[in-house]
Amino acid sequence: MAVVLSPSALARVQRYLVETPEALGLRFGVTKTGCSGWQHTADLARDQREGDTVFDQDGVRVFVDAVSLPLVDGTEIDLVKQRLGEQFVFRNPNASAECGCGESFTTNADAA
Repeated sequence: MAVVLSPSALARVQRYLVETPEALGLRFGVTKTGCSGWQHTADLARDQREGDTVFDQDGVRVFVDAVSLPLVDGTEIDLVKQRLGEQFVFRNPNASAECGCGESFTTNADAA
């Protein structure tokens, strides 16, 4: 499996990388937080860390740490435009439930 970017997310990350030439790609993962347990994180990758898995899509590298990988494997990152803004949306097949505000999620493994 992999982490993939939709065409609109890919184009936006490519623009970020042009604006920030020292960045290596996109760092994607999770942090323990929120009322459901996990929250997706995305930022520009400034370095490659030990244990990272790197996915390459059309020249954009997505770095995922070893702890996050089982929780985000198979995720599609999309960019959704709403009114005057845009935001990244994460379609994560590992998420079994989300909190009411949609900021955090849980997995079947968390319930076990």
